[in-house]
Amino acid sequence: MTQEIKAIVFDTFGTVVDWRGSIINDLGVWGEQQGVNVDWAELVDRWRDLYNPQKARVRSGELPWTNLDELHLEALKDVFEEMGLPLLDETRMLHINKVWHRLAGWSDASSGLHRLKREFIIGPLSNANVAILVNMAKHADLPWDNVFSCELFRHYKPDPETYLGVCKMLYLEPKAVMMCAAHNYDLAAARGQGLKTAFIPRPTEYGPGQTTDLKAEQDWDYVASDLNDLAVQLGC
Repeated sequence: MTQEIKAIVFDTFGTVVDWRGSIINDLGVWGEQQGVNVDWAELVDRWRDLYNPQKARVRSGELPWTNLDELHLEALKDVFEEMGLPLLDETRMLHINKVWHRLAGWSDASSGLHRLKREFIIGPLSNANVAILVNMAKHADLPWDNVFSCELFRHYKPDPETYLGVCKMLYLEPKAVMMCAAHNYDLAAARGQGLKTAFIPRPTEYGPGQTTDLKAEQDWDYVASDLNDLAVQLGC
């Protein structure tokens, strides 16, 4: 099977980068410097809770195509209101919103991707827009060959157009592309379009009380403990 695979694309938030821990750490330090007293753990959890509902509004056609930076900013303002916090000036609100550009990778992310890059075309297949993914890659040393942002396809995962869009851009059959994710739903959608699948557990993505995606829920083509383990299984 390994010989059939030419490209691996990766879910990014949660699979490659620790979005929750990164945001709490980044904004915690910044908030102290700015005198902005916010419970950042509560804020990020509320913020992320709006992620799927917002994407659903775009996917259903309720909203025209709107990229993730814009959806995040709208949601951030809603969270400030929910928490009874006054909105900050535009510069500081934008700094908070752009924390998604400054996320840190899991400890195995950069080294694992560098190993996989030796044998495969690699890139993120992420709901994040191009600017987020490019800036994040620079910040976290993610050595992508290309950035497969859902912004390019004007569809959010798990729409089929996202997975098949990668195949079309690379001139590869779906069976030659593998989706790697820490989320079973993402892999199920990719498999439904003919892609190969690899599961990486990230049991603390949502914090210490996480109850979802703790293990592989189907017989994915590969199940690895982290990205370095996946590289070993694939002979890298």
